[in-house]
Amino acid sequence: MSLTRDLDGRIAQGWGGDAPNGVHVNVILARRGSATAAGMTSAFSGPSAGFTPILVCAGPDQRSYETVQPPTVILPKVAAENDVSQMLISGAVQVGTGQAVLDSVAAELIPADQEHLIFVSVWIDPEARDETAVRTSAREAVAKAVQEAVVGRLSTDTQALIASRDELLHPFYGGN
Repeated sequence: MSLTRDLDGRIAQGWGGDAPNGVHVNVILARRGSATAAGMTSAFSGPSAGFTPILVCAGPDQRSYETVQPPTVILPKVAAENDVSQMLISGAVQVGTGQAVLDSVAAELIPADQEHLIFVSVWIDPEARDETAVRTSAREAVAKAVQEAVVGRLSTDTQALIASRDELLHPFYGGN
């Protein structure tokens, strides 16, 4: 895979793990200076109560934090309902997201530079409690989403979805 491919505006989603410690993400890839990056960085610079964006970083203590490359921002989909959820987003999800981004760099899907940005909108179940399971789930979800955003979906998968469009299901839809 060529790292010179234009990734700006590519979007995908991913799920990792099992409830209640599973994680769902939406990922948007952007190129610095693009309209996509401008729109997403506006969300980063203008947080609202309960929706604090996190620039993904890692390190054994606060003094040694290093920004994951490419810069990656986590945006919660919903306000954390409790301190445990907030801690899981700030800790486990941040670490799992950082691992997935670095896995994607190691696999040469995305470059480790300041020219690209990754935005991850994340949802965790308010009942989540296992930080290791949440970290693993975040890593899996983000990795799937980045892979799909960069490579795309198989045509056969897309055609199967189109063919079954009248029977689409979703766990948050109970109608017929």
